[in-house]
Amino acid sequence: MAIRRPAQSDIAAAAEHFGLRLDADQLARFTAIAGHSLVAYDAVDELYDEIARPQPAERAYAFPDDNPLGAWYVTTEISAGAGGPLAGRRVAVKDNIAVAGVPMMNGSRTVEGFIPGRDATVVQRLLDAGALIAGKSVCEDLCYSGSSFTSASGPVRNPWDPTRETGGSSSGSAALVAAGEVELALGGDQGGSVRIPAALCGIVGHKPTYGLVPYTGAFPIERTLDHIGPITRSVADAALLLGVLAGSDGQDPRQPDQLPAVDYPAALTGDVAGLRVGILAEGFGQPGAAQQVDELVRASAQRFAEIGCTVAETSVPWHRKIFHLFAVIMTDGATYQMLDGNGYGLGVEGLYDPELMAYFAQRRRATADQLPAVVKVPALCGHYSLTTLGGASYAKVRNLLPHARGAYDTALQQYDVLVMPTVPSTAATLPTPDADDATLLAQAMGKALNTAPMNVTGHPAISVPVGIVDGLPVGMMIMGRRFDDATVLRVAHAFEELCGGFPMPGTESRRAGSPASR
Repeated sequence: MAIRRPAQSDIAAAAEHFGLRLDADQLARFTAIAGHSLVAYDAVDELYDEIARPQPAERAYAFPDDNPLGAWYVTTEISAGAGGPLAGRRVAVKDNIAVAGVPMMNGSRTVEGFIPGRDATVVQRLLDAGALIAGKSVCEDLCYSGSSFTSASGPVRNPWDPTRETGGSSSGSAALVAAGEVELALGGDQGGSVRIPAALCGIVGHKPTYGLVPYTGAFPIERTLDHIGPITRSVADAALLLGVLAGSDGQDPRQPDQLPAVDYPAALTGDVAGLRVGILAEGFGQPGAAQQVDELVRASAQRFAEIGCTVAETSVPWHRKIFHLFAVIMTDGATYQMLDGNGYGLGVEGLYDPELMAYFAQRRRATADQLPAVVKVPALCGHYSLTTLGGASYAKVRNLLPHARGAYDTALQQYDVLVMPTVPSTAATLPTPDADDATLLAQAMGKALNTAPMNVTGHPAISVPVGIVDGLPVGMMIMGRRFDDATVLRVAHAFEELCGGFPMPGTESRRAGSPASR
């Protein structure tokens, strides 16, 4: 089907966008020339349909009636029947990750109704490893929230207290794992969206080193921040799942050409004697921090000395500055790529999803008024910044990044890992319908102060539960050297073994041997 040719009004609008002043004769001539130029676009459509368009997949799915936490988007029973390390394990897939033939909403009316034609690389790897895809888990609207109230399908509730948030944006994945409905889940992390809900739900969430796990087939926010990682009940399961997911797929420009081949489960030796643990001073006393949370995490970190680690406090002043870099990337970068670029943007190698791009381009304008304030405000600010400053602020961030990354790298020459609270508070109460926009924005974005820096620098980081404050879980984040995820997992596993596990929601017991519940 031939692409619609532009009318003179279309070319006039394009001229206005670029500041061109066309007289009537020029407008007519350029309209005719532009129409002729689109012959190449018709040819590309024909070639794509012949060679590269995915064939529709037929897979059964259901929109669940019994969904008390609001955590499932759709349920499925998809298996390749393969044996492997995940044989028979049920996995929930965050709903910004494509499962062919199954609806994807990405938490937003702007994507609602789209059915992907391809499995994401990580989904294919799950199936090849024997996993059963149990369904798609609800995520926040365009994954742009660290809380769990922005999804167009409704809030996701914390299994520890259904009046409270799970954290986001991988809200459904964390709720389902914490509630025991699945053992394993995939999350996406652009500013803490794996680690924040893991911390607030009392489970494990690992953000791998940038580029270790292919992002191919997941809806992007900004390609320099995008990560996919495991959400699980135990560190051992996180290592197992990472071993399945990691490795280059040759289709994701986020990945280096060569990646180390690591047996992550085998790295969990339990032996951490002699490792150096740095307690990151700037990770404590953050704005809005709860003193009890800080005290619990600091006491938990000191326990590494019981298993032979050297523990000392250290300082990385950049940790308090780098959130400003993150904010510019999430404003200018996401506006440019996710919104104006319809998810994928242009100008890089890799596998695109043109069907999703076209669908989102139409839907995001038709349903724009239904976006939450946490998306609208950065979009408006980003458009203003890009049109008035020309992207210079984003460029400055890219030039500052080596300084920020180098500050962590320097600290990680002295220490094997750095630790701090994942989130400086426990899960907040879900907002009321009459909450004002400023309150909603603060709740949605204020939890990423410690997590977002690792998205900017690419360092691996894991959240593990350390105890309970006022009946709600608290997480400790352990970060390490880039592409040394094995050490991060080994240290987290040793702490988990030291403390003897963590209770499920609704149980009266608590982790034996961990710092006293507050």
